[in-house]
Amino acid sequence: MSAVVIVALLVLLILGASQGDIDYAAIPGYVVSPVILTGVINTLILAVVAQVSAILIGVMIALMRISKNPVAAAFASGYIWLFRGLPVLLQILLWYNLALIFPNLQLGIPFTDIVFAQVSTNAVMTTFVAAFLGLALNESAYMAEIVRAGLKSVDRGQIEAAQSIGQTPAQRMSRIVLPQAMRVIIPPTGNDFINMLKGTAMASVIGYVELIKAANNISSFNLQVMETLIAAAVWYMVIVSVASIGQFYLERVFDRQDRRPGGRGQGPSLRRKVAADLGRAPLIRSTP
Repeated sequence: MSAVVIVALLVLLILGASQGDIDYAAIPGYVVSPVILTGVINTLILAVVAQVSAILIGVMIALMRISKNPVAAAFASGYIWLFRGLPVLLQILLWYNLALIFPNLQLGIPFTDIVFAQVSTNAVMTTFVAAFLGLALNESAYMAEIVRAGLKSVDRGQIEAAQSIGQTPAQRMSRIVLPQAMRVIIPPTGNDFINMLKGTAMASVIGYVELIKAANNISSFNLQVMETLIAAAVWYMVIVSVASIGQFYLERVFDRQDRRPGGRGQGPSLRRKVAADLGRAPLIRSTP
């Protein structure tokens, strides 16, 4: 019965759309138009650059967050509180209007008149830079918490077992911690990247030519608003679908790697190795 209801709703939706005042024949032309394609490229560049930067910053903030240094931990907590608390659009607007506070950016010796270099803030804070800073810094706060959760999900007993047999911190991180932590980190990171792809649309408010701005640029001349927006929607669905497929296979790679010796299953082998080295029964109990 539910299948019949779903099919009936889909038929009604298609019939309703067909009766709308939309020039469907024009949509394929907009999908491949140079303006829309430029918006696609700009969307991908902004999303990838912002996400990669957010991951790098997030890893550093996560390590500071779990550090035993109280100053580093406090700074990381304040960073996450600030950039996660402010809306992305507000952050983009703040960066874009930075010249209202600092008309010029300069490099020199503080509290003196010595200036080595000076540049106009408007020349530096372009639409791309403002959008990049707003998106990347906001996402880095979320990435810090994702990475922290992934690192803390690893069984402490396995780390202690590796330490007891003389593995260096780098070896423990690459052979034990990361293979298991990545299984926790990748799914939310993939979801955040998909949100980042769609979140680039907020850069249109400051004039950055991404997909939404490109569609608006076309419709402002020919008034075919719905046709250009549907063309942008087609590209969003294509990009998100490709990103989802990539996330799926990346998860499979780490899931398969985690089951091999040296992954999550390394706990028992480490325990046996420790027992062999110490000549007695293992004292570390691994989680099943």
